[in-house]
Amino acid sequence: MTAHGRVTLVLGGARSGKSGFAERLAVETGLQRHYVATGQAYDDEMRQRIARHQVDRGDGWTTHEVPLHLTPHLQQIRDSGCVILVDCLTLWVTNLMMADADVDSAGLALVDSLADHQGSLILVSNEVGLGIVPDNRMAREFRDHAGRLHQRIAAVADEVYFVAAGLPLKMKG
Repeated sequence: MTAHGRVTLVLGGARSGKSGFAERLAVETGLQRHYVATGQAYDDEMRQRIARHQVDRGDGWTTHEVPLHLTPHLQQIRDSGCVILVDCLTLWVTNLMMADADVDSAGLALVDSLADHQGSLILVSNEVGLGIVPDNRMAREFRDHAGRLHQRIAAVADEVYFVAAGLPLKMKG
């Protein structure tokens, strides 16, 4: 483990297996586990998706619902004796955009905080830059915000994985 803790970024497409892979990484640490959920249930489908994630995850997790103020919350719960899994950064970016927040500043604050993070931190996010160019401004801005955030986190992360078809590819570390 480095002096600042261990930061892992797990990227992948929708239903790629990235969350399950990240959860297995967290369990393998043997540390106390915290799950920071950024999603918000605005409709029945999302409520069902969240419930499915909770069942799949099982017991042994302390869950935190943090749709907007991710960095301050991580600073409150960081501890060298725990692992924190954040799922997912793209939902966090969406929440920030919908709240008319400064997404780039929030992302930079998160990246800056990683240098001082204690313990293990696993960040999960959807890779959204592999498809066609979106046809509307908001979707293009979302894709660009997510891409910049991923690059910044990957630059400082100890490990980076890309998951496709349930198979993790280690890209860094």
